[in-house]
Amino acid sequence: MPEIIEIDKPVITLGQFLKHATIISSGGMAKPFLMDYTVWVNEEPDNRRGRKLHPGDTVKVEGFGTYRIALSDNGEE
Repeated sequence: MPEIIEIDKPVITLGQFLKHATIISSGGMAKPFLMDYTVWVNEEPDNRRGRKLHPGDTVKVEGFGTYRIALSDNGEE
């Protein structure tokens, strides 16, 4: 079962997601992290830190787990 990560806006980048999910501690770590770890977005490999993610997307991070993005109750949608 994927862990639910709630966001408060309808779009978030992969780099922002990694920080929001506390996988990395700062946005500057996104590029080197994505060079070292395999990340799948909706079951397709992707290492672009600017990749746009939306509620309903599934993100699997090698060595960390699987996450599903959801819009929080106070989101803009």
